[in-house]
Amino acid sequence: MMLPFALLLGAMALAPLVRPDWWQRHYGKIAFGLGAVTLGYYLFILRDTPRVGHTAHDYVSFIVLIGSLFVVASGIHLRVPGRATPAANVLFLFVGAVTANVLGTTGAAMLLIRPWLEINRWRAAAHHVVFFIFLVANVGGCLTPIGDPPLFLGYLQGVPFWWVAQHCWPMWATGVGILLAIFYVVDRINFYRASPPIPPDVAQSHAWKFGGWPNLFFLAIIAASVFLTRPIFLREALMLAAAAGSYFMTPKTVHAANDFNFHPVQEVAILFAGVFATMMPALDWLRLNAHALLGGHPAPGIFYWGTGILSTLLDNAPTYLGVFSAWSGASGQPAAADLLRQPSPILAAISVGAVFFGAATYIGNGPNFMVKAMADRQGAPAPSFPGMVCRFTLPFLLPVLVAVWLLFFRY
Repeated sequence: MMLPFALLLGAMALAPLVRPDWWQRHYGKIAFGLGAVTLGYYLFILRDTPRVGHTAHDYVSFIVLIGSLFVVASGIHLRVPGRATPAANVLFLFVGAVTANVLGTTGAAMLLIRPWLEINRWRAAAHHVVFFIFLVANVGGCLTPIGDPPLFLGYLQGVPFWWVAQHCWPMWATGVGILLAIFYVVDRINFYRASPPIPPDVAQSHAWKFGGWPNLFFLAIIAASVFLTRPIFLREALMLAAAAGSYFMTPKTVHAANDFNFHPVQEVAILFAGVFATMMPALDWLRLNAHALLGGHPAPGIFYWGTGILSTLLDNAPTYLGVFSAWSGASGQPAAADLLRQPSPILAAISVGAVFFGAATYIGNGPNFMVKAMADRQGAPAPSFPGMVCRFTLPFLLPVLVAVWLLFFRY
């Protein structure tokens, strides 16, 4: 029953590279078809309706948060002046990494991806897209539950709101710092090798412009609704209301300037519906074998690499839930409050592993696909799925992941 999940992952990785036009026409049929196989098995053979309902609830919470942030952030138009130097790009990415903890990786990515591509369009390269994914859409959002979807799901499981900020900020600072240093070197080489002439409209300096101020109010509603846990779906209802208010109140000129449409969030919603459905057997196997896999007293590094590697292949939000459940099951303490009575390096390892490794592939985190879709629409040179892994994840991200392990989770 893990075969539908493997087939879906293979299709998401290879079909856009081999048959992109065919994939764009049929990806919904593939995702829903494979998801239906797994759902049919759980509903009609196992008759495990509660498991399907729990997965559906997690999916709805996940996609409503991402979708509402996408809509509201798309109602804000930010224009920055001139062309970007390597130093200016580093500052931009650092601000984006910090902003991700307030607006979420989805909101920050959707707000900043357009001006980011705009100021770099005269020398646009694949590393501009990928390092934006690394820093703004993933690693930067490691300090709050709003920041990244897996941390939001951890908050729903009972992890205190400020726990990750208190215990994961050294890993955040290390990861962001090393990635910015690597980006500066790569971007400086690109800056001096850029051969195309600078277009006149790029060479001229433009004034800063911020449009869509009322959407800051809707962003505040979404951020505040995160703290609501009862009654069920009240949080999601408020997020959807904020998104609807933003959509209808935002001037058409702002949406036009942002080239706004629902295709990026639609693609994420469809593909991750299939991912959430087909990954249930893999997560259940992980939970059932927790005692065998985590017997004794495993080091935090086991959880760091285990969560991380799974987050490169599964979406990191349900992966976080699966490993969290495995940890609580192996420890015999199902409640987060019982697990966190003392500082827990294991929960820090799970949190950092899910967030950092989520940057490794396009399917590791929902916002990654949105950034790629936006880059494709803007004509930016976003790499293919294998290209991202071979050209960027292995040579640039993997050393950062190893460094974080050596410094914080080795023992």
